[in-house]
Amino acid sequence: MSATMKFKYKDQVEVASNEVGFVGSYYESKVVNQLPGQDYVVEYLTLVEDDFSGPLKEVVTASEVRPPPPPIPVVAFKLYDLVDAFDNDGWWVGKITKRIANKYYVYFERSSKDEFAYDFERLRLHQEWVNGKWIIPENKLNRGTRLL
Repeated sequence: MSATMKFKYKDQVEVASNEVGFVGSYYESKVVNQLPGQDYVVEYLTLVEDDFSGPLKEVVTASEVRPPPPPIPVVAFKLYDLVDAFDNDGWWVGKITKRIANKYYVYFERSSKDEFAYDFERLRLHQEWVNGKWIIPENKLNRGTRLL
């Protein structure tokens, strides 16, 4: 991630979690305030306060914040595609390992080391925010293998 982009009040962003058990996850948020020293106060769109009194607000560093990735039209995912799966209130980075019927199986190497099945609608191609630009990481294993 890069801290080169400045965000302002009400900008839609995603916040990366670096906490143990949450590495590889991104949470949809909006900027509530910019603090001195490149920190932001964000309000999460899917996470709530412990007492359920409202959306969770938190101070995060600029290196944890990125704009939402642009949508990439996808008809079907391929074996070993890096994807983000929407689960547990956030987007989690994983890899397509198989497809059975209408379910894609995603392995989460960066976080839980588990594999779960997802509907197509809960997946998006993974993109990395590098030096202020979105890139699709090259998959070195076998990009292009079609799932039957």
